[in-house]
Amino acid sequence: MHELGIVFHIVKTVENIALENQAEKVRKVVLQIGEVSTIIPYYLKDCWKWKCSKSELMDGCELEIETIPAITFCEDCEETYPTVQHGKICPYCGSEHTYLVQGNEHQIKEIEVSEE
Repeated sequence: MHELGIVFHIVKTVENIALENQAEKVRKVVLQIGEVSTIIPYYLKDCWKWKCSKSELMDGCELEIETIPAITFCEDCEETYPTVQHGKICPYCGSEHTYLVQGNEHQIKEIEVSEE
């Protein structure tokens, strides 16, 4: 389960940003996860609750997850298409000369803090 390692990294990053900005409490984090990133949101949320409970700054912090759709680009016809629906074969020209342009990443989109 690599979600635990991802959560540790994200929590550390959020804590550092919050401290740099003199925030007293992190209330919510919005995380964007690519549709084909292999991160399982259910496992991520479970690990999130546990890790945040160990941090005074993050205790009770809500995790909101947004999905980044997977999009593939065809080098032959220069069209883009939804990866999950069509896979590696371009639905426009049938080419296999394609590559993923988005949908494998994860990133912090928002951090909501409050002062107590």
